[in-house]
Amino acid sequence: MYGPVSLPVHNIIWFEVVIMHYTGTIWRPPYEADSLLLEVTAGCTHHKCKFCTLYSDLPFKFRMSPMENIESDLLEAQVLRTNPGSRMLTRLQGKEDPKPIQRVFLTGANPFVLKTEKLLEIAALIHKYFPSVGSIGCFARITDSVNKTDKDLIQLRQAGYNGLTIGVETGDDTALAFMRKGYTSKDILTQCKRLEQADIAYGFFYLTGISGKGCGEAGAKASATIFNQLHPFLIGPNMLTIYPESDLYREIQSGNWQEESELEKYRELRTLAKHLNISTYFAAMGASNAFQLGGHLPEDKPQLLKTLDKIISEVSEDDLRNYRKNLHHL
Repeated sequence: MYGPVSLPVHNIIWFEVVIMHYTGTIWRPPYEADSLLLEVTAGCTHHKCKFCTLYSDLPFKFRMSPMENIESDLLEAQVLRTNPGSRMLTRLQGKEDPKPIQRVFLTGANPFVLKTEKLLEIAALIHKYFPSVGSIGCFARITDSVNKTDKDLIQLRQAGYNGLTIGVETGDDTALAFMRKGYTSKDILTQCKRLEQADIAYGFFYLTGISGKGCGEAGAKASATIFNQLHPFLIGPNMLTIYPESDLYREIQSGNWQEESELEKYRELRTLAKHLNISTYFAAMGASNAFQLGGHLPEDKPQLLKTLDKIISEVSEDDLRNYRKNLHHL
């Protein structure tokens, strides 16, 4: 719903609040908690991954927000930061004035797919309303940069686009093909090296369990081989969680694919951490991980491996499976 709502402030001041445009469930990485979330797209252009149900609540595949909606949301956020009534309410609540917004995170599965001209137009609006913003992030697919020239990527970096989060999932080509990811490990290398040449930083989400029963550790080694040729600022493993509405669930029911056990997933995770030899932050942060862990590689690798060994040796399969079964949503 969108429209003005009048709110009383201790029966003294009245001011207008406009409800910002958000569609469906809004997903963001844990490390974007302090960013302004700005909806510029909803849904996913690909929408074919067999395991994914993140955007199943939308009645459409993908859409871009009208520019007037984007601008009105930026205006609202600006007013809420600078409006005297808002600042007085903040002080009456015993809080300090909020710090200037320094980063904006564009919501949707892959806003980076938008044409360069449109992304630059959005960046210009962001800087118009929030000159304090130093960077703009978003989720991205490996394929989002294919139709952008090297010059385009440099322009986007100069406009503030930096710190993309890419759900790369794995470097295992067999798993990528079966899950209909729409790219290969070679594409990961090609497109991420192009981002690096444009000085656009990026992080990876890795999907533990995507290679299937009996293949997890081999998939982790294949992934490490690819990742070790790149420079992601983060590798964030998430545990594959299969929901009945997914295409992958139907593949399992048809006998075409078998899920890794929970302990096998942790052995896979350990193999990935062991074989990574680049400088990056390794962090299992999301709710899909029964245990939250993280550290800088390579210096924290011994402690990470020790923690994973402890989980593998001391936690039962039943306990881990119960956690997975009770995970109603990611």
